[in-house]
Amino acid sequence: MEYIEFGCNHAKASKVVLGLMRIPELDVQGIDALLNTAKDNGINFLDIADCYSNGKAESLLGEVFKNNPSLRDNFIVQSKCGIHKQEGKLTFFDFSKEHIIEAVNGSLKRMNIEQMDCLLLHRPDALMEPDEIGEAFNQLYSEGKVKTFGVSNMNPMQMKLLKTGLDCPIAANQVQLSICHTPMLNAGYTVNMDSDSSVMRDGGVLEYCRLHKIVVQAWSVMQYGFFKGVFVGSPEYPELNKVLNRIALEHNSTPTAVAIAWVLRYPALMQAVIGTTKQHRVVESAKACDVKLSRYEWYELYLAAGNFLP
Repeated sequence: MEYIEFGCNHAKASKVVLGLMRIPELDVQGIDALLNTAKDNGINFLDIADCYSNGKAESLLGEVFKNNPSLRDNFIVQSKCGIHKQEGKLTFFDFSKEHIIEAVNGSLKRMNIEQMDCLLLHRPDALMEPDEIGEAFNQLYSEGKVKTFGVSNMNPMQMKLLKTGLDCPIAANQVQLSICHTPMLNAGYTVNMDSDSSVMRDGGVLEYCRLHKIVVQAWSVMQYGFFKGVFVGSPEYPELNKVLNRIALEHNSTPTAVAIAWVLRYPALMQAVIGTTKQHRVVESAKACDVKLSRYEWYELYLAAGNFLP
């Protein structure tokens, strides 16, 4: 496993992150085993959110920590808030101070912890007031409830606007990226060309994060489309799987590890969030850091996924 410095407290964070969105598929014993497998393979970073299964994911994690209190000390725990769900009502995005404070208090209670290491704002709220968010962050930090803060799915202008109200830096931006989901890269290759891929839909978020030392947390690293399915082994991507299998063989690795290594090869402060509930997949994914892709291999995989270079 390899590690990066994370947040203003320079925490040592694993490049591979265990995402816990799907842990409600497991019982408490299964989750405990999953976390211990992650720990034993060098993964020390957990990602969760208050909205995952309407709080059930956090509650299950809390049961694990309650039964095994020392396990919590092995992980950087990151949760997300801002997707406001109310039973019988519509779901909307809410970055109000009141909701942020309420959400964090609820998350801490469900997870049976006194402090989370990082809080991300989940999806952009067009009605956000940076000063109000800054007040919420300052209160949570001063009360010892959150160590550091970040965002998810934000473009550069949204981050710039948010920063006008913050006293703390943005630690991370969690965005969708995989070999089969590359719009953030495509536009850079086709600048000023008359093609769909030349349309910049993200405002240069990867470059912005590099310039400002913001960690890029890639989610859905094994998926194509918006949760359409896993591309490894999929008949939808025969050429990509052919190349993945060959490169995996050449590196004495697996297609899964190679796919994650492709994400981590991007020269920013990178983390890859894996969402598996299977222990053997955790072991496989943790070995991605052992796969050092050449520039040629990286581009070969990019093109094999159906992407285009002019």
